[in-house]
Amino acid sequence: MAFILAPYIHNVIPSSLLSQSWCTTLCSLDGVVTMSHFYSFRTQAMSIWNKPISLEILNATSKNTLIEHLNIIYTEVTENSISATMPVCHFTHQPLGMLHGGASVVLAETLGSVAANFSVGEDAYCVGLDINANHVRAMREGLVTGTAVPLHIGVSTQVWQIEIKDEQGRLVCISRLTVAVKRSRPNQAKPVAEV
Repeated sequence: MAFILAPYIHNVIPSSLLSQSWCTTLCSLDGVVTMSHFYSFRTQAMSIWNKPISLEILNATSKNTLIEHLNIIYTEVTENSISATMPVCHFTHQPLGMLHGGASVVLAETLGSVAANFSVGEDAYCVGLDINANHVRAMREGLVTGTAVPLHIGVSTQVWQIEIKDEQGRLVCISRLTVAVKRSRPNQAKPVAEV
């Protein structure tokens, strides 16, 4: 844990990441005693996940889906991100023998959608509204790793950024996914990501 003591720190660090306690300090400035208020904050690692999440749970959601067909495997879950790998081979190639842009978008939407669904409570689920992708590096074989992080987690929408990199850590594709947050109705079937 890091401790920070500074005036007006709340303008620099989001309040959602801080635990606040007041500290009133007497300060001497040019021989005149004045009262200053300082905030003492303790930064905290805060998880964005509102449902139980693990690699086992994530990989179980892939059964009998396009995710399984493309051999997308979840590899890491942190406090605010999800990562997965996808092979670059004959079933993810386009006719010129390079990674198909659509396969990159499948990886991006998979990561963003699953992350969004695990970030909402049991009474909600998320569905895609818009996705865009910039393909910045061609790849012929190997493994790509995608990582989804939130840019905005709101009540009715979320925005996720997904970076897809090659095995040397070079950017292959950058994508942004916007999802709608929907409220579940009683007796409504749950999406696969929530089962």
